[in-house]
Parts: sequence; structure tokens; C-alpha cells
Amino acid sequence: MLFRSIPTTPLLRPTLCALALGLACCVPALAQTKKELATKVVQLQISDYNRIGLQVANGTAQRIMQQAGAALGQLPPEKREAVAKDIQADVKKFYDNLSASLSAQAGKIALANVPATLEEKFSEDELKQLVTFLESPVSKKFGEAFGNSMGTVGEKLLADTRSSVEPKIKTLEDGIQKKLQAAAAAPAKAPASAAKK
Repeated sequence: MLFRSIPTTPLLRPTLCALALGLACCVPALAQTKKELATKVVQLQISDYNRIGLQVANGTAQRIMQQAGAALGQLPPEKREAVAKDIQADVKKFYDNLSASLSAQAGKIALANVPATLEEKFSEDELKQLVTFLESPVSKKFGEAFGNSMGTVGEKLLADTRSSVEPKIKTLEDGIQKKLQAAAAAPAKAPASAAKK
């Protein structure tokens, strides 16, 4: 009824449409609770949290490769390359499996723990600004809180997954050790050029 009484000139129609669209876009944000907004902030950053799991898996795989590399140096030179490739394939398979599970677990930990911190440290209005990615003075505050939460998620990820990951690490290390021992115990093959003579 209100809009019928307003004369709609060609210049006024786009303005009314823009106003109606603007109000329609704002309604969902107004309807969200502070808890929903905090969760949304974490969901928007979930790939960063998932990266923590990838970093933990990568660090573990690198540590295992370094240990294997030291042991490879003790093998006869003609056996090193083949054993190294075999070990690399095992470690890659281990990393691929571990990185996927740790990445997912880090995201779950973030969603379960970080929103409460954001609710505590930010007002509802600040959370709305974060969700809509507006530039504001709150960005520095968010960066500090986000950085701290990444460390918290990393520590919790290690604690929560240690019991399931350590047996896998042990199995991989045992397999690597067996391959190194077998390679060291096997007689060396004569070089191809010497066998032809």
C-alpha cells in the first residue's frame, strides 16, 4: 500500500529496486546469532585450518625421510637408488593417507573450538564485518586472534591424533628398517659392464 502511493518515475524505479534488494540481502545477516556468525568466520577460514593438518603430515613424512636418508648412506652405493625409490613410495603413500585425515581433523577441531574464542573476543557487529570481508580496524584484531587459534588447533591436533598416528609411523619405520636391513644383507650384484666381459 505504501509503494502504491509513491509515484514511480523512471528514475525512482531503479532506486526502489536497489533499496529492496539491499534490504533483502541484509535480512539473513541480521537473523544470524553471534554464535552462527563466529562459526561462519571459521568456516570461511577452514582451508587455513586444514593446512595445519597438511603441515603436520608433511613434517612427519620429512622426519621419516631424513632418518631413512641417514640409514641409506650406510648401504652399498649400487643398492641406494633402488631402496631409496622404494622407501620414497612408502612414505608418499603414508603422507597421502595421513594428510587427508589430519586435514579433516584440523577442520573439525577448529569448528569445535575456535567459534567460542571469536564469540568471546568479538562483538556481533565485528563478526558481521568479518563475515562480509569489509575492511575495518577489526582486521588487525582478527589477525591476532586467528594466529593464536592456529597454534591452539595445531597443538590439539597433535594431542588428539597421536594415538592413531604413532602406530602408523611405527609401522612405516619398521618397514623402512626391514628394507634397509635386507638391502644391506643381500650380496652386491656385479655391475652390468663387468658381467658382459
